Amino acid sequence: MSHKIFEFSNKSVVSSEAKTNSVLPPEKSDRLWSIILAGGYGLRISALVRQWLGRAIPKQYCAFVGTRSMLQHTLDRADVLGRREHQLTIIAKSHQTHARLQIADRSPETVITQPANRDTFPGVFLPLTHVYARDSEATVVIYPSDHFIYPEREFAGWIGRAVEATEEMSDRISLVGVLANSPELEYGWIAPGHELWRKGDYTLRSVRNFSEKPSSANAYALWESGCLWNTMIIVAKIHTLWHLGWKYFPETMKLFEWLKCEIGTSRETGVLETIYEGMPTRNFSQDFLTQAIDRIAVMPMKGILWSDWGKAERITETLHKIGKQPNFPAALPAA
Repeated sequence: MSHKIFEFSNKSVVSSEAKTNSVLPPEKSDRLWSIILAGGYGLRISALVRQWLGRAIPKQYCAFVGTRSMLQHTLDRADVLGRREHQLTIIAKSHQTHARLQIADRSPETVITQPANRDTFPGVFLPLTHVYARDSEATVVIYPSDHFIYPEREFAGWIGRAVEATEEMSDRISLVGVLANSPELEYGWIAPGHELWRKGDYTLRSVRNFSEKPSSANAYALWESGCLWNTMIIVAKIHTLWHLGWKYFPETMKLFEWLKCEIGTSRETGVLETIYEGMPTRNFSQDFLTQAIDRIAVMPMKGILWSDWGKAERITETLHKIGKQPNFPAALPAA
């Protein structure tokens, strides 16, 4: 199949025709679940949003281009691979009005509200608890809801291959990395290691180390050495995540285990509120993934334009690459 891809080099961005493996996604599986992380507050770009829309709205609920918000784009991407009834969206309590309006066509049972912000490890493991209670053999794809990805159908093909690789290497947590086109200081970076799995042009590699928001000198060295930007899109077997959660944070997992036993009962809401009163604050990337690095793999994703929209210049620059203009006025001061 010949299709348009974006190739990133250290010097420039070029568009070219290339032949690769089929990017068509696989058949939808009853075992595949999607978790959409929509509980963030988007503080880095909040000033821009307030000037543009006149009020504070987390960026995942904003339509920076076209008519769909970033959350709606993420849900639509998840639809390509997974069944809607197997999608769980986690939101903050203060986001309920925004979320309910944008996902009114989705079942209310697929929206999970965090009682409080305890950072990203509980933010990931709360919806994982709901998945584990329903299917202990599930494969889970975890999507941040505030990233730009283009083209979407080719992206689904990459995620489909990551699912396939993870099914075969079920003891691994697979991250999706993207080829870097600059020494970006605000991104997380992944240093890939040896090859673990291959199917055509799709590979899964070990991870040598992570770097989170490096210094200018370190970012340049990472870029020059071929390291990847960390998209924080994760594919894993639910039992692998659950086992590693118990290994590193048993005190937190006791709380989620309690909740798992009460899901679907009249006690669920009360137990959720109770466990969050004593929920430790943990970061999924810095506290969890760095400890489990020997169980982490990365799939280098090619031909996909990806960006974490944390500032106005990055949004404008990304959209210009595909011939689009942002919805906010160019005259707005940079966030």
